Amino acid sequence: MSRALPPTLLVIFGATGDLSRRKLLPALGALQERGELPERFVVLGVARDPYPDDTAFRAVARAHLPRLDDNQIHYQSIGEGTSADYARIAADIDALDREHHLDGNRVFYLALPPQVFTATVQSLGATGLATSAGFTRVVVEKPFGHDLESARALNAMLHEQFDESQIYRIDHYLGKETVRNLMVFRFANPLFESQWNRDRIEHVEISVAETDGVGTRAGYYDHAGAVRDMMQNHLMQLLCLVAMEPPAAFDADAIRDEKLKVLRSMRRITADDVVLGQYTAGDAGAGYLEEPGVAAASCTETYAAVTARIDNWRWHGVPFVLRTGKRLPKRSTRVVVRFQSAPVKLFTRLPGCDVEPNILTIFIQPDEGFALTFEVKQPGEAIHVGPRTLDFHYRDAFPPLFEAYETLLGDVMGGDQTLFVRADWVERSWYLFEPMLESPPVPLPYRAGTWGPQA
Repeated sequence: MSRALPPTLLVIFGATGDLSRRKLLPALGALQERGELPERFVVLGVARDPYPDDTAFRAVARAHLPRLDDNQIHYQSIGEGTSADYARIAADIDALDREHHLDGNRVFYLALPPQVFTATVQSLGATGLATSAGFTRVVVEKPFGHDLESARALNAMLHEQFDESQIYRIDHYLGKETVRNLMVFRFANPLFESQWNRDRIEHVEISVAETDGVGTRAGYYDHAGAVRDMMQNHLMQLLCLVAMEPPAAFDADAIRDEKLKVLRSMRRITADDVVLGQYTAGDAGAGYLEEPGVAAASCTETYAAVTARIDNWRWHGVPFVLRTGKRLPKRSTRVVVRFQSAPVKLFTRLPGCDVEPNILTIFIQPDEGFALTFEVKQPGEAIHVGPRTLDFHYRDAFPPLFEAYETLLGDVMGGDQTLFVRADWVERSWYLFEPMLESPPVPLPYRAGTWGPQA
């Protein structure tokens, strides 16, 4: 059942960039196709490109939003980003709000590189655009800092202009259907939740494997690496969803409070908890140091494996193994929960009865679903025990799933922060990784197309 969204002016800063073209406009198009855009809705694209009028941006946007009228799609050049430029944008926003009766509701989507982010936020505040008669929301893409100090500075800067309730830090992994289903899977199925603890679970593995190299992102990636790019944010969010306690209510603050409690129970990550790697030339392509834009002697990791420990009543003694890497053999994001073996191995003395523990696999991409292995007696007079798999795939049961940005854009306009990252969570996650980031181990080599370093 679709929700009724309030009138909204969506202002996309960086409207002519890659994120807008590849993700935001297609997501808006999908919402329009399903009839889920607000009845009164206007898009204002903002970028440095000096287009003389709305025509060029309108043509790109209309390819995805064919049912919007011309007067619902506009473009304004930010020029050099001076106070006069922002005053002109503010005037356009006020005019569009009056013309389309948008009730003062506006969303600023900052699809911008980090180097212009601070100036943009400060200019929005200085021009009076951080408040309005309706709601004002700002959407922020990662990176949410480079370390703990910069994350604190970024949050402080944002909070000078916007209240935390106005800030939507987007992590597109949280918009994926299987990730959103994790809480339903756990808390709506007592069969699993009653086993979801240190007495029944041996360990948990969370992995994000990518077949691609750094591609055109070398300028960013060589200063970030796998830990900052993936581990500290995406994988830690997945860990929190797997490990959190049931929230007091199904609302944004209650859920995010429980996620924060998980981080507060975790030990800090040191070099002893980590294996880092860097891909070299192999069957899947050139080595990292041969990629365009990578420093000749770069020690940036393209693979990271971390063993995390949660010291609370539910999880003490259960290792959480997080892995992510580039140029791996297969694209896959999954959570694997390995349950404890039976306390008494009743069948192990019988021939052909190598009993394995139950394993639950949650497939997040590309083939969304669940699989549970369990032991069965194979047909015949003798007792032969072997594993079989009970599985569920979204593709077999439901229409095609929504893309993450479709869900997240709808949530921003609807004012639901559940799937967005809070400031205190960001800072605590950086705090946990700070010891390892300050004294990282040397990355070990692994051939492109293999599963990482042999360590």
